[in-house]
Amino acid sequence: MKKVLIMCTGNSCRSIIGEALVNAFLDDVEAKSCGVVPSGRVNPNAKKVLQEHGIWDENYHSKHLDEVIDEDFDLVVTVCDHAKETCPMFPRPVKKIHVGFEDPDGKPYEAFEETYKEIKETLLPKIADAL
Repeated sequence: MKKVLIMCTGNSCRSIIGEALVNAFLDDVEAKSCGVVPSGRVNPNAKKVLQEHGIWDENYHSKHLDEVIDEDFDLVVTVCDHAKETCPMFPRPVKKIHVGFEDPDGKPYEAFEETYKEIKETLLPKIADAL
């Protein structure tokens, strides 16, 4: 089982959606997500889009990088420029890739549907290739 960490700034939208998509659609890959400045909550529209697609899990929550930094990951993925620029050194060497997505926070629900679609179509193949 490969382990992937998906990072963004607030860990409320993009990284949570990415975590859920990886866990739902990539075989033998387990994803977690975190934020460099976590909001402490999952955006209600991010939760709704995952529920609508049948891949929401009550275990998904906004958390700080400190909660997961000591875990062994095979790949770290940043999905926003701020997380890429502030991505810390991990205790063990780990491969990193960056695939940026526009933040849907504060936008209508349709923006979350679009973000879901973009992450599914763009990020999942890149993660599969990187592993």
